[in-house]
Amino acid sequence: MNYDFREIEAKWQKIWADKQTFKAENHSDKPKYYVLDMFPYPSGAGLHVGHPLGYIASDIYARYKRHKGFNVLHPMGYDSFGLPAEQYAIQTGQHPADTTKVNIEGGVDKEGNKIEGYRKQLDRMGFSFDWSREVRTSDPKYYKWTQWVFIQLFNSWYNKDTDKAEPIESLISIFEKEGNVSTNAVCDEDTPIFSQADWKNYSDTEKQRLLLKYRLTYLADTEVNWCPALGTVLANDEIVNGVSERGGHPVIRKKMTQWSMRITAYAQRLLDGLDKVDWPQPLKDSQTNWIGRSEGAEVEFSIKGSAHKIAVFTTRPDTIFGVSFMTLAPEHDLVSQITTPEQKAEVEAYVEATAKRSERDRMADVKTISGAFTGAYAEHPFTKEPIPVWIGDYVLAGYGTGAVMSVPCGDQRDYDFAKHFNIPIPNIFEGIDISKEAFSDKATTVITNSDFLNGLNYKVATSKAIAELEKLGQGKGKINYRLRDAVFSRQRYWGEPFPVYYVNGMPQMIDEKHLPIKLPEVEKYLPTETGEPPLGNATVWAWDVKKNGVVSNDLIDHKTVFPLELNTMPGWAGSSQYFNRYMDPHNEDAIYSPEAINYWQDVDLYIGGSEHATGHLLYSRFWQKFLFDKGVAPKDEFAKKLINQGMITGTSAFVYKLLYEITQTYEHYDKKEVVDFHTEIINRNPIFVSQSIRNRLVDPDNLDDFQNLTPEIQEVLDEIKEKVIEKFPRTKVIRVDLDLRKNFAIPLHVDVGFVNASDELDEKAFKNWREEYSEAVLVAGEDGTFKVSREVEKMSKSKYNVVSPDAICEEYGADSLRLYEMFLGPLEQSKPWNTAGITGAHGFLKKLWKLYFEESGIKVTDEAPSAESLKTLHKTIKKVEEDIENFSFNTSVSTFMICVNELTAQKCSSRSILEPLAILVSPYAPHIAEELWEQLGHNESIATVPFPKFEQKYLVESSKEYPISFNGKMRFKLELPMDLSKEEIEAEVMAHEKTQAQLQGRTPKKVIVVPGKIVNIVG
Repeated sequence: MNYDFREIEAKWQKIWADKQTFKAENHSDKPKYYVLDMFPYPSGAGLHVGHPLGYIASDIYARYKRHKGFNVLHPMGYDSFGLPAEQYAIQTGQHPADTTKVNIEGGVDKEGNKIEGYRKQLDRMGFSFDWSREVRTSDPKYYKWTQWVFIQLFNSWYNKDTDKAEPIESLISIFEKEGNVSTNAVCDEDTPIFSQADWKNYSDTEKQRLLLKYRLTYLADTEVNWCPALGTVLANDEIVNGVSERGGHPVIRKKMTQWSMRITAYAQRLLDGLDKVDWPQPLKDSQTNWIGRSEGAEVEFSIKGSAHKIAVFTTRPDTIFGVSFMTLAPEHDLVSQITTPEQKAEVEAYVEATAKRSERDRMADVKTISGAFTGAYAEHPFTKEPIPVWIGDYVLAGYGTGAVMSVPCGDQRDYDFAKHFNIPIPNIFEGIDISKEAFSDKATTVITNSDFLNGLNYKVATSKAIAELEKLGQGKGKINYRLRDAVFSRQRYWGEPFPVYYVNGMPQMIDEKHLPIKLPEVEKYLPTETGEPPLGNATVWAWDVKKNGVVSNDLIDHKTVFPLELNTMPGWAGSSQYFNRYMDPHNEDAIYSPEAINYWQDVDLYIGGSEHATGHLLYSRFWQKFLFDKGVAPKDEFAKKLINQGMITGTSAFVYKLLYEITQTYEHYDKKEVVDFHTEIINRNPIFVSQSIRNRLVDPDNLDDFQNLTPEIQEVLDEIKEKVIEKFPRTKVIRVDLDLRKNFAIPLHVDVGFVNASDELDEKAFKNWREEYSEAVLVAGEDGTFKVSREVEKMSKSKYNVVSPDAICEEYGADSLRLYEMFLGPLEQSKPWNTAGITGAHGFLKKLWKLYFEESGIKVTDEAPSAESLKTLHKTIKKVEEDIENFSFNTSVSTFMICVNELTAQKCSSRSILEPLAILVSPYAPHIAEELWEQLGHNESIATVPFPKFEQKYLVESSKEYPISFNGKMRFKLELPMDLSKEEIEAEVMAHEKTQAQLQGRTPKKVIVVPGKIVNIVG
């Protein structure tokens, strides 16, 4: 009976789907275990073999926990809103909802592209997902609850006294009784102080405007990353090297009125919460650095001749006498107000240039020193000396107050700035030479040249400086965070609509009973001609407060019909609570029921990429803590344990294109015509060389006669020369030569599908790949084959090194793919993919099958197992259980291979050995395990059969194979019982016929016996 993996895998995938084998219940007497993968964005490109790595690991653990008696929740869904679908819609005119659906479910899009579909790909790999709980963030039934969370945030404020979010009504109640004089709340820096009487006299609009300064989601003018080409705001993690990650478009800094989330209210709790979770330390460090807690002082500097003041946050108030200039971020509000007429042109030019650089670029670039003097001077709080005020792009508007008191002797960037612009650098550190660099060691600091701080160390000087600043009313001690409030608006179409309409310019929330507010149809997915977001193209996008519904824009009268918000929510909105929604995904009355959330509580194991360390995970933790404050979630951290899986890299293939040039006189012909023909013929006749030829060209400077070295290339060049002469017969000078400059053989990626296991290129497939390669000349190596070179890189469609899991499943089976991906190495590490290696995993499965079957059918018997087989089984149980608990899946695969080899050698056919082995293998290779289980006579699925129990007694040795040595050289081995004494071991050995043959009648000088180890006969 042969191992027909295709038939077996299709059979069991259908059975699992039909019977909903992996459906989890929200009520069970079993203990719960929640295993979660970071859900994917469904692109048309589909999955490659790098994507399933984390899914396979989580699936092994989920299956293992079912075997261990747990009620396991292992759901899957799709993060289906996002910029890629919108960009595709702009290019093709297809609705993002249509392309997203095809990408998930499969089919043919309107461009005629055949899409396999994520769902089919995932099912083919045998994942034990509970598909009854599938969510899609772009489904109105799902984003109804994203909108609901937004409304809850809008209707909440953060009470510092209770250290949690509370209803906005309680804040209004305080204002009605006493104003905000004694309110200890998180709010905007510029929030005015007002009394009870003031509040009473404010208009409704004024009250709403003041409340926006307290709400946990609010409208404000914010510095954002604006991408003109994409027509939208981008988050920092959507920008790479100063351009958009999507499309590589320029990004500028710009002020816009945006929705923001007051995540800063939770900064300390987000830091403290990291101690509660078992997450990778590098990931925790990323979040810690992103939040950026620092202690210091806020200091106020007055601007000379002006009522304006500059507030700065500094971690080194002890160095205040070392301030020799101030530096503002170019975007700082005061820049335009304090700049003198003489400096205006220079400052404006600098501000404009800076706007083209992202914050990330400015932080990373420590070499470029630039700035502009505003012409204004601040006053030192203590000395009253004038301090010049500069602007510089190394200061960020989003950190601290957007201004720094520059102490060049104590900060290297200040030091470099001062040196560059010839600004004085006073030294306030006793016994320190600052002629070459700044000094920043707090531990050894002793302050000098600083009046009342002279002779003090860092700690004492800091306290005293803060105390004196407080006496002057120009400073106070403060804890600051690098974390900024999260911009929550995007100028896109394909995102969650805000449940917001506007009355007199002030935002109003739509009552939650009218949710969801669905995306309207639009003709264009680009911004409007007047610069409004794409929703500005909608003609039915107004809110009727009487009908409580969306109506035509033509009906807007600002009395009962009002305009709706035109921005949409960012990508991270939908992913900030999806893990909780999985617990009760079809609940139409609540985001989830108390029964469901109280049963599942939180995620026990979360697996996903490290690239989400800040964006997704920080925002999700913020939403979770907010819902905890609201009493909606029982835990304030959503995931107990998190593992970042490594990357599977691809082995790229390269061909080498030679550069050649054509030299010709122009005297009889139009120069442009000649140059154009040269360009055309070079493009139409590319020359590619095999790897061996390229290796001989590594140093072309040493080639005296290149053409003689490769006559095939010379022949091609001669043919091109003939074509030129045919086109321009009256030319006098015509030469076609290789351009022998350095790196004249350019490496180009080639689709790995055109390359076999021996690195040989399928030349016909290569020429058919692209039109410009159809007439290409491929110069083979000395052995007559055209071979590519190889390099390990990130697996990516752009590098043409992607391997489809569908192809692997078709040729080797999903179980082989699962085993091989785990076998590649530790889960957290990156590892290269080599398709040839999968034959080992496939061979193992065929060998496993043969343990159970012979040609005529199953050969498993009820005979008692041998001691050897019991030992093999139980050491395998022990090792596999330890490996799974430690997430060391790669070593389990090795253990299985050893086990099957040993049982094969033992000719084991005992049911009491082979049944437990099928269960052990089941989490890794579930299809073959299910088939084996059924063939062994079982009617139920193997999925929930108890995991085999390890018994130590089967590993206890009853005998030992001793190496018998003569004068230190081993001559033979002898099996002896383990319970023999030294004397008994010696007697047994000396009486053995092989010993007598070795001694040939001699009497040894001594016999060395080490029980359980060796016997050595000397003399």
